[in-house]
Amino acid sequence: VQLQASGGGLVQAGGSLRLSCAASGKISGVNARGWYRQAPGKERELVAIILNNGITNYEDSVKGRFTISRDIAKNTVYLQMSSLKPEDTAVYFCNSKTVYGGIYWGQGTLVTVSS
Repeated sequence: VQLQASGGGLVQAGGSLRLSCAASGKISGVNARGWYRQAPGKERELVAIILNNGITNYEDSVKGRFTISRDIAKNTVYLQMSSLKPEDTAVYFCNSKTVYGGIYWGQGTLVTVSS
């Protein structure tokens, strides 16, 4: 099973992008799907997460600007990003976590926000 992230690109500050993360197959026991990001010289950090019951949580700096959602039928998770800032520039990774302790990562998609 692979996670394929897409939707990154170059956008001006204040703009929007929507990232997608499609799973190529079914992962048994998934209980959370999330988006992380890693800026140059920094550690990877959690941006947003959505649990099986639909509860979402966000990193403080993106609250009110980013929205995580999912399409269960398409086995895809989205990250709608609005009011983008230069500090949002990073490689964004999606992942899926299972109740069995498994973690699956996508390949990353680059988001660059120009000032």
